[in-house]
Amino acid sequence: MLPPIANRFVAGESPAEALEHVRRLNERDVKAIVNLLGEHHGDRETVDADAAEYRRLVADIAGSRLAAAVSVKPSQLGLDLDEDVFRTTLAAVVDAAAERDVFVWIDMEDHTTTDATLDAFEALARNHGGGVGVCVQANLRRTRADIRRLADVPGKVRLVKGAYDPPADVSYTDSARVDREYRDLLELAFERYDGGIGVGSHDPAMIEHAKALHERYGTDFEIQMLMGVREDAQYELAREDEVWQYVPYGDRWKSYFYRRVMERRQNLRFALRAVLTG
Repeated sequence: MLPPIANRFVAGESPAEALEHVRRLNERDVKAIVNLLGEHHGDRETVDADAAEYRRLVADIAGSRLAAAVSVKPSQLGLDLDEDVFRTTLAAVVDAAAERDVFVWIDMEDHTTTDATLDAFEALARNHGGGVGVCVQANLRRTRADIRRLADVPGKVRLVKGAYDPPADVSYTDSARVDREYRDLLELAFERYDGGIGVGSHDPAMIEHAKALHERYGTDFEIQMLMGVREDAQYELAREDEVWQYVPYGDRWKSYFYRRVMERRQNLRFALRAVLTG
């Protein structure tokens, strides 16, 4: 059982708990991107077990008719073992999801995995004609070229500022510069893309910028936010825009929870309040 301090950011330890959270979100017109927590698996047994749970999860989502997608991490599906293992395992999950019309997002991890992740995404997206999306990070110097590369790929792209800490020779380290890159990359994507854009941001200024770009270019987009962060804003935005909440679950919740808490001072205040009142 999750302690009260983690309940704000993690939907539970079981798929049933996660899908119950999704049901409550759907009642408020918010859709869900469900993620089984886990990363950097070093053995094939754990990789195969997580892949099997994802296949069961997409079947449960399809059977429940919930408005939900799934999101996977490359190192969860075997990238730390071998790129071929990753691509084979990911393809099995995407194939199962495609059969049930459930969308699959591929998360982006540290900069050393970018090429393998984008290559796998492009191959799957072209094979399935969509049904899959990938995350790119505005703090990486390479991302402008990556967005141009992916413009004609029949899938979605999620743009985030970047939660990892890559070296300065491959990234922008100044927060103001990352903000400028995010704004510019959003415009590049809205101008060139047909498949849809995920605006992965809690920043009201970036969300308003995305809305203005939609008015200018007509490109479809969705707003993506984390569970436990600005949820009132999510419900408010969902009255007019398509909003998806990133919903993690599973018994490997500790590392995810502490990352969320330490990312922003506001999250730390939420956690401390839970301790003091819980």
